Amino acid sequence: MRITSAEFVISNQEVSKCPQHKMPEYAFIGRSNVGKSSLINMLMERKQLAKTSGRPGKTQLINHFLINANWYLVDLPGYGYARVSKSAKKIFQKFITNYFDKRKQLVSAFVLIDIRHKPQPIDMEFQTWLGENHIPFALVFTKADKLKAEEITRNVTAYQAELLQTWETCPPHFITSAAHGTGREELLEYIHQINETLS
Repeated sequence: MRITSAEFVISNQEVSKCPQHKMPEYAFIGRSNVGKSSLINMLMERKQLAKTSGRPGKTQLINHFLINANWYLVDLPGYGYARVSKSAKKIFQKFITNYFDKRKQLVSAFVLIDIRHKPQPIDMEFQTWLGENHIPFALVFTKADKLKAEEITRNVTAYQAELLQTWETCPPHFITSAAHGTGREELLEYIHQINETLS
């Protein structure tokens, strides 16, 4: 898929105020230090489409971006480790849950995982919640440039083994690096193929 346009549309905390349309949406979410904004900018080939920050937890709203005038990329707040108050975290969690519960345009979530780390309980719990609520998702392993090829293979294999303790099959996964552009074509092609089945 070639990205010809990527346009910021709206930010908000209420699902009812999300854009009213019939186009497919793909939601990106992960722990707040996983490199989500950098990945989105890499995918769209825009340096500042999604705001990056040295402070985890910068994204605190539901952000809609219209891509190629025919699908939406949705940037959701990160979970865990964000330097915000407990009350603010509850608010984030509530509108994230509402988004997944109520947003009929959602086609798939992309759950971002830092490939350098062992499976984290907070990630596993969130994936279980998605599964229990019948929300399709794929795993996007980030920061692959930080590891050697054999380490990447070992870590992904270990992650899948952990998943298979409770899942019958593993979800689709992608290996990415925002720094090197790794995984860009594969991830965009995956979205393109889904869009083709919906048209």
